[in-house]
Amino acid sequence: MTESAVLYERIGKTALITLNRPQKRNAFEAAINDALPAAVMKARDDSAVRSVVLTGAGATFCSGFDLGSLDPGEDPAFAGRALVQGFHQWFGSFADMPKPVIAAVDGAAVGAGFSLALAADFMFVTPQVRLLPTFLSLGLVPDLSMLYVLPRLVGLAKAKELIFCARALDAQQALALGLAQVIIPREQLLESALQFARQFDEAPADALGMAKTLLNRAFETDRPAMTEFEASAQSMCGASRYHAEAVRRFLGKEGLSYRGAVLPPP
Repeated sequence: MTESAVLYERIGKTALITLNRPQKRNAFEAAINDALPAAVMKARDDSAVRSVVLTGAGATFCSGFDLGSLDPGEDPAFAGRALVQGFHQWFGSFADMPKPVIAAVDGAAVGAGFSLALAADFMFVTPQVRLLPTFLSLGLVPDLSMLYVLPRLVGLAKAKELIFCARALDAQQALALGLAQVIIPREQLLESALQFARQFDEAPADALGMAKTLLNRAFETDRPAMTEFEASAQSMCGASRYHAEAVRRFLGKEGLSYRGAVLPPP
């Protein structure tokens, strides 16, 4: 029996999604392209899942799109457009998943694989990591929302530098730029990501999801509109059972169920 190209596992309240084609360096080839959307939707739709960890099997996170899998029968003028649009049928659900998403990245994250890691809320990397925005080396523009996400993370000038120069970023550079939150030894990477994810088990899922949704739209929403969104979200959260229980516990000096999450030490 052929092992799945994408593994999905529930570990407590965390969904662990593993790209599982190490022989292909976890490239976006047909098997992963078919299986990953279902795993993303499963994690999104399962109310018992409170956080998601995404990683890659072997010593590579994701080597980007498998250039050898292009269909030579398609019209070359439109094949690339159709390909990218196909990815975006599910990619938005991953980037906007109303739950904390941690990318546990070891080895290379190349092209669209780098974009995939950028779409997570947190990136944990190993000392061996290499983030490679290699699109221009192939005569292509960045895709999977890198053109949208990267300038918002590092600023427009730095994003141009990274994309135009098409050079690899190591772990220390990723940390200095704020792309990664922490560098973890390879043998501890997955467990560290899972331990961090578990800290969200008792977080208010609806409030966290709404906060993430609004934050993801903050750069293209003006202040008056964001104020209205904020007020509406606060009204719903303030009327929730979670808030009422948190207030009861606070006034009763019982301690809050969710006291925040702490990143692993550097």
